Amino acid sequence: MSTKEKISEELLLEEEIVNQNEIVLFNDEVNTFDHVIDTLIDVCDHIPEQAEQCALIVHHNGKCTVKTGDYKDLEPRCSKLLQAGLSAEIV
Repeated sequence: MSTKEKISEELLLEEEIVNQNEIVLFNDEVNTFDHVIDTLIDVCDHIPEQAEQCALIVHHNGKCTVKTGDYKDLEPRCSKLLQAGLSAEIV
């Protein structure tokens, strides 16, 4: 691999990492598993199994990253999670 290719590859990796944000969902004592799962399917485009796994991780660990991507895509999704009564933030 030439030096030019290596530098080019490193720059692409840095750019990819910098542009990624995450929606983190937090545990609460209010919402049911079904509500969390249904909301993740609707808002984050999860398949049922993925939504169920995220709900279990949130329940056991207190939080879980439920969506990764550009801030512009995540902001309206996070707002919908909050409107549905879930506790979430973009990091």
